Amino acid sequence: MYKSKLKKTNIYSKVENNKNEKLNKLLDTAFKLFTDKGIKHTSIQDIVDNAGVAKGTFYLYFKDKYEIQDHLLARTSYRLFDSALAASENENISRLDDKIIFIIDYIIDSLINNPIIINFIQKNLSLGLYSEKISTLIDDQHLGLKELFLNEVKERNMNLPHPEVTLFMIIELVGSTVFSSIVKNEPIPILEYKPILYKTIRMMINESRN
Repeated sequence: MYKSKLKKTNIYSKVENNKNEKLNKLLDTAFKLFTDKGIKHTSIQDIVDNAGVAKGTFYLYFKDKYEIQDHLLARTSYRLFDSALAASENENISRLDDKIIFIIDYIIDSLINNPIIINFIQKNLSLGLYSEKISTLIDDQHLGLKELFLNEVKERNMNLPHPEVTLFMIIELVGSTVFSSIVKNEPIPILEYKPILYKTIRMMINESRN
């Protein structure tokens, strides 16, 4: 009986690993093609041929190439936030506004140093926190930025009326403005824009102190 259950478990694990491997192949291949050729010039057939999977496998996970693009946008943005959070944990940062500024600054520098990433996600940074697709990406072993922000507002007894809305506005502000500043130097180059952006973010977080 025990051996039978163990065998079934092993078979299930192999099937799941195989499914995950194919999904990751599709995602990695689509990302390379989208960033090399652009989504308009990439077909589903291109994706499956380069991934080495059947076309039917693609449709097990995605209805079209735009859905896989959405998943990739969420995954790419999420990884930026995840790396920034991990980096912040190695710093001795006591104030919440300093911590958020550190995370945002880390993400902006990552985008500056990786043109492929910023040209891919453009103004879609908030998908890394607010897309329904990130539920499959989250590591339950550590908190995401939303949870960290809300927990710290509560633990510090900050009288911030709508903390989740505040964080959403901060991320939307960053996502909607840094792309133009980095890529087009509009309205001003990013190094000039950073201090203005960070001052605004501090004001939003410390609203209750005014």
